[in-house]
Amino acid sequence: MIRKLITRLLGKQPALGKRVEIPRARHQIDASRLPESALSVVRKLQQAGFEAYIVGGAVRDLLLGLKPKDFDVATNATPEEVKPLFRRALLIGRRFRIVHVMFGREVIEVSTFRATPAEQATVDGDERNARALADKHHAVDASGRVLRDNVWGPQEQDAARRDFTVNALYYDPSRDVVVDYHHGLRDLKTRTLRMIGDPAQRYREDPVRLLRVARFAAKLGFAIAPSTRAPIATHAELLQGVPSARLFDETIKLLQTGHALASIEQLRALGLHRGLLPLLDVALEQPGGEAFVMAALGDTDARLAQGKTASPSFLFASLLWPQVASHWRAAQADGVPAIAALDQAADEVLGAQSARLAIQRRIAGDMREIWQLQPRLARRTARYCDALLEHPRFRAAFDFLLLRARTGDAEPELASWWQDYQQADADARTALLERAARDGGDDAAKRRRRRRRKPARNDAAAAPAAPDTVD
Repeated sequence: MIRKLITRLLGKQPALGKRVEIPRARHQIDASRLPESALSVVRKLQQAGFEAYIVGGAVRDLLLGLKPKDFDVATNATPEEVKPLFRRALLIGRRFRIVHVMFGREVIEVSTFRATPAEQATVDGDERNARALADKHHAVDASGRVLRDNVWGPQEQDAARRDFTVNALYYDPSRDVVVDYHHGLRDLKTRTLRMIGDPAQRYREDPVRLLRVARFAAKLGFAIAPSTRAPIATHAELLQGVPSARLFDETIKLLQTGHALASIEQLRALGLHRGLLPLLDVALEQPGGEAFVMAALGDTDARLAQGKTASPSFLFASLLWPQVASHWRAAQADGVPAIAALDQAADEVLGAQSARLAIQRRIAGDMREIWQLQPRLARRTARYCDALLEHPRFRAAFDFLLLRARTGDAEPELASWWQDYQQADADARTALLERAARDGGDDAAKRRRRRRRKPARNDAAAAPAAPDTVD
């Protein structure tokens, strides 16, 4: 009776796995690949009498022979016990309270083992209901989504609280052993992505796990276990309740891990692409729009594969451009001048997107500048071109023009002209400007040619001026 009552209140609890210690002979992790920062955090915690392990994605990637992006540490020390041990450490987070230990620009995230909660509170609303959440260590909303999770416990319970078996692996560099509770090493060898516990309940606890399935399957090239895949379609609507800022963060991870194309394909295969980027849904259904978006994602993957950075501003400007371009053309057809029409189109598209995905203001501002420079790149006069070269967003706008030209959205000649102009000396630039004027490329001069008004008469109104447009 009591067990049934607890199950009804808390849901089915994930089974605690059996601790298995895997020696170096089997795991083959090269400890020399771990940064001294992560090793020093583990050592200091252990020297203070606490358990401490490298955990999660770093262990998974080391076992796969990949280079981890970052290193996290898990311990039985509480955040309040961790912070005083390090000279530069910050307590952060409310939903999950953790410690950031800083080594210059590098950050090691230290989390405390989390327990299966003995009780939980259901609160009205979401994360913004600060009053209701103020004294809660563990709380969920009406759908079961976890809003607070700061109940500490032993390692075996922490392992059961993690999402995938391959992410629930702990490496102790002092003893050179990997601790596995849920057959994570076996799933790594079979390249299987498997949720720990009841997948449907785990998705209700944190709907972002739906997107993480797509991201890790794309990144690792793993097959999704049938039990993990089965509930996804029926739980996709849970993403509607996730704060837009958190969705934005997860979308960045999806598209900037070097596997953006594969991630989009996974989202489509799982039925999760609709509603995440609402205007992207429309773009992907248009032949021209899909070609542009896929080319942009392919370029992003290529840059990351070469060890280069990828700007989220450029990426999101590309994802939303098909709709911006469509609105831009429609506004110009209604007689709105080109630059004003583009500003109007940007307002409409970003406004429609903001209700679902909270694109940061700084990134949205950069996106606008990339878009706004597109018609200005058609103004090929000496003063205007030299000013554009000095614009802080010129390089991104030029790369954007190249992408448009490659996918048939802009004239290849214009992109080629700007490529030559950047590399030319003063005499060559003059020749390029003269050629552009002869070929009809001096669009600024065209705009200045207005229809001359006839002298006003008492019995007739003056003829209206021609609209200020850019081709």
